Amino acid sequence: MAHSKVILKILFSLCVWSFVIIGLFKMHGTNLVPQEYQQVPLNGRILLQKDMRYAETTSTTTDHFDPSEILVDNRTAMDDDQLVRDVESRIPSLPIAYWSKNKNFLQQKSSTCAKYPSIFELEFNNIYWQTLRTSNGTFQLFGAYYDIRRTSLLGPTVRILGMIDRIEPKVKTYCQFWFDGQKEPFIVKTFEYKYIWYNKWGNYKQGIYQPYLIACQIPKPFHGVVPSSVSMVEKECDTATNNLRVIYNRPPDDQKKGFAVCVKGLDFLYDDLSVRLIEWIEMLNILGADKIYFYNLQVHPNITKVLNHYEQEGKVQVIPLTLPGGQPNVPGFQHLYLTKKTNHKRQNEVIPYNDCLYKNLYLYDYIALLDIDEVIMPKGGSVLWSELMDKVRPESRKIKPDGFHSYNFRNVYFLDDQQHEHGWHKDIPKYMHMLQHVHRAKNYTKPNQYVKCFHDPERVLTLHNHFPLSCLGGVCKSYPVDTQDAQLQHYRADCVKTLKKSCEEYREHSVEDKTIWKYKDELIRRTIKALDTLGFFRRQGLNSASGSGGSSSGLGGGATTHSTER
Repeated sequence: MAHSKVILKILFSLCVWSFVIIGLFKMHGTNLVPQEYQQVPLNGRILLQKDMRYAETTSTTTDHFDPSEILVDNRTAMDDDQLVRDVESRIPSLPIAYWSKNKNFLQQKSSTCAKYPSIFELEFNNIYWQTLRTSNGTFQLFGAYYDIRRTSLLGPTVRILGMIDRIEPKVKTYCQFWFDGQKEPFIVKTFEYKYIWYNKWGNYKQGIYQPYLIACQIPKPFHGVVPSSVSMVEKECDTATNNLRVIYNRPPDDQKKGFAVCVKGLDFLYDDLSVRLIEWIEMLNILGADKIYFYNLQVHPNITKVLNHYEQEGKVQVIPLTLPGGQPNVPGFQHLYLTKKTNHKRQNEVIPYNDCLYKNLYLYDYIALLDIDEVIMPKGGSVLWSELMDKVRPESRKIKPDGFHSYNFRNVYFLDDQQHEHGWHKDIPKYMHMLQHVHRAKNYTKPNQYVKCFHDPERVLTLHNHFPLSCLGGVCKSYPVDTQDAQLQHYRADCVKTLKKSCEEYREHSVEDKTIWKYKDELIRRTIKALDTLGFFRRQGLNSASGSGGSSSGLGGGATTHSTER
């Protein structure tokens, strides 16, 4: 017992002396905790992952830093008018500006059964499409266009481009025309469904979305007046679930330009074709393309960079595109779908081709549908497309005085391995694919096979990749341009699948064709300038970009994109 009391007294004494010593240290400002472990406010600490210590960070309050130094988007919120303009630029087919200006007026009671549909009550599909559901089929509508061409027997007409999941649609429909200042629609029966496909090509089945051009005639009291928008309905009095702005593009001075080029939906999500695309765009600009219209599904970031650059320069326009209905639009999956479902792919391509035609009906003398591995190349004494057509058109009128609907060019392959067997040309940058590849198949593909055309937009009604499918004034007539005057140069790794047998012959019998070299110096200069502007060169490689065979090792992807080397 006595022993226990002694131990308790000793412990009590130690506690007392400990408190005395701690108090003395506090009075003299001494800290027993090592400096690196001292506690700091929670909002001023970061956890160091290496040694799990806390270290004090610099305060980020406005006492020490100006908030304007932070790189965020500090623009003020958009007002309604700005939002309307922004939406209109994203979805040109939506009559949002007209609706916004007239919504109070349009909501007033009218004596007719149909009312103007609110844009918030429309049924959209995959962003750019609007839907009409009927008792016999579903319509996915993409665009509406004002057609007053002299050669049209229908007179002033609105043509609606879309896809219907029916072959030979039987359902009766109506067009509700909405004119500026009118709160009631003028309703007419749909005149026709023009099929933009041939049965023999396949996919001729109910339930698969098929491309159509739908016509609705404008009534005589409104001839000379462009409808603000049009809706399609199954019954006259239905409130529409679609409403398309009627597009009517004319040049301000009513003077047409020469040539527009339309490019189907780009599907290059995993292929960085940016450098080849630059060479191709510059080549077409040299030849005389006034503008190139690209429809864009999914592309590599470097391609986006290139397209944005040329769009800012006014040389191209990029139109975003999706597939309608239940077709996939998820990146990667969409590419797989288009690769495996070839007929679906071809039918979907018809939509951007004809949208491009009808948006540019009155803006250009000629419209060409080209892929980015194709060039219509003048030969003989012609250098520009305009010079070529100045020669071809008078010759064609000797055969058909009233003119042809289109002018077609024979296809000839410039296959990759044909050039690789002959080596590289040292005075041309190696990355300039077309200038380097000057060996082609000796023989052209057969007449009217895989041709491409200059189309006369005043005379064609619907277009397919290779030729017009239907024309105004009767059966389509296409003039075959002599291969002495021009040819379609097609740069591919291999022939199309349907020409596998002929492809071996094309490979075995090749000739040198340096027609493109008459543009060599200018094309190299323009391409190098664009590549440099866009940051595709590694700095140390720029000086040698145009010499010593143009070693591709001088190319890089720029600081913000993937490498462009292939």
